[in-house]
This record gives sequence, C-alpha cells and structure tokens, in this order.
Amino acid sequence: MESIIAYFKVPRLSYRVWKVWKRDKDVFMKTLKVNFLPPLLEPILYLAAFGVGLGIFVGKIDGMPYIQFMAPALVAISMMYSSFFECTYSSFVRMYYQKTFDAIIATPVSLDEVIAGEILWGATRSLINSSIVLGVIAIARLTPSPFFLLVPFFSFLAGLMFASIAMCFTAIVPGIDSFNYPAFLFITPMVLFCGTFFPITILPATLQSVAQLFLPLTHVIIIARSLTIGVFHFSMLLSFIWIIVVTPVFFILSINLMKKRLLK
Repeated sequence: MESIIAYFKVPRLSYRVWKVWKRDKDVFMKTLKVNFLPPLLEPILYLAAFGVGLGIFVGKIDGMPYIQFMAPALVAISMMYSSFFECTYSSFVRMYYQKTFDAIIATPVSLDEVIAGEILWGATRSLINSSIVLGVIAIARLTPSPFFLLVPFFSFLAGLMFASIAMCFTAIVPGIDSFNYPAFLFITPMVLFCGTFFPITILPATLQSVAQLFLPLTHVIIIARSLTIGVFHFSMLLSFIWIIVVTPVFFILSINLMKKRLLK
C-alpha cells in the first residue's frame, strides 16, 4: 500500500521548471524550419486525400460535409502526436543518450522539476502544432464557429494530458525501440476508433464504452469538434471533466515513475 501511495506523492516544484522548459524551447527554435513543415503539410495531405477524395463518396455526416467533420479531428490528432512523441522518443534521447537530465540536475534544478519541465514543453508542442493545423483548416474555411479561437487554449491542456501519459511510458520502457508498442497498441487505435474519420456512435456498444472510458483522444476530439463547429452537447462537458480528472493523476504518476527509474 505504501509503495502505491509513493507513486502519487505530490512533487515539489518551483519556478525552475520553466528553466527546463526554456532549454527545450531554445533547442526547438534552432530547428524551427524542420519542425514547422510537417504539421503544416500533413493536414493538407489528409484534407486532400480523405476530405476531398473520400468525401465525395461519403457525403454528409451529422449534417455537415465530411471534410468539415474530419478537419477538427486532425487538430486533435496533432495535439496527441506532438505531445506524446515529444515526451517519449525525444525525452528518452535527452535522458539516455544525450545525458541532458544528468547535466541539468547538477544545477539547483531538482529531478521533479526536470520531468515537469519536459511535460510542460510537450504541452507547448501540442499548442504549437495544433495551432498550425488549425490555421490550415481556418484558411480552408472549415471553422464556421468563432469558438475555434479557443482551441489553442484547450490544446495546452490536452497536450499536458498526453505528455504526462507519454512520460509514464518513458519511465518504464527498457529501450527506445520499445516505444513501438505504445505507438502501435495505444496511439494507432485512438486515431482509428475515437471519432476521427467516422462517429463513434456507429461502433458496437462495447467499443463505444472502451473509447469513452479509456481512450483520451475521444474526449479531445469531442471538444475540438464542438469548438470548431459551434455545436455544443452535454458530452462536451463530460469530456472536459474526464480530462481535468485524468491529467493531474498521470502528471503526478509520471514524475514519480521517472524518479524511480532515474534514481536506481
């Protein structure tokens, strides 16, 4: 029982968390051109291939053109991809290969603050990448509601959740190749079955329950689509509550799991 409680011990954090965040931001800015192009080009390809191409055969979903139904989900996926992979592959490289964590904790910055700073940077990557995708779909006139301007604010919260979950995987994988498992068994199913390309209501009841209870992208897509389209349901509030509850749990858990790994 005590060992379980230890995993949820509230970390001690200070302003130094932002020093770690700034370090990651400075590195990102040095490779800005490389980091800018993928989130810009990827939604264009998806909108062309699925929205325009497949949309001709699909017609309308929930009273809207297929391309308009799919576009907000692309924004949500960018939140997930950018924050999750930033705090898995990138964080693992900084931790294991570059020994960046070791160098930082030689300063007054604590281990808790290093990990928290990494997670906050992952959330920031979510904000950056999703804002780029949001700009693309706005230019394509697929954002009929002015509430789409709230999506970047929400993207930081969604990114914080995915980054925290990602850091849990980083804490337990034996090597960098093992990230293939969460990428294939966790990320890919969310892209396919969380309401990205079709409503989850057409799924069997069991799969709907799984998607709503255990797959966070479901709730991110519901909120992103509601804000972008301007159609609000009670499910949006439930999704927001789900994210608010889950995020601090994984944030605290990830820090304690990483501490256990790094202090061995």
